[in-house]
Amino acid sequence: MAERSVRLVYPPTLINVPVIHQLIRRYDVTVNLLGAEIDSQHGWVELQLSGDESIIDEAFTWLKTLGIEIHDTERNYGGSE
Repeated sequence: MAERSVRLVYPPTLINVPVIHQLIRRYDVTVNLLGAEIDSQHGWVELQLSGDESIIDEAFTWLKTLGIEIHDTERNYGGSE
């Protein structure tokens, strides 16, 4: 099982769209919310996704088609070292 930590940066047109909900339902990935900042003009969320690596890659492709920027993060959120 693959695990990826990313920051998703939303365009203003998607602020009120339930993208995370759609992501979970479409791709059957496990999502852990690590942080977020959202206002009426922009938003970002940091997520840790777990699941099949190829499925996570498909999910990222889908997110990009929506206009969401994806940035890998290198943070350790309390996992074993």
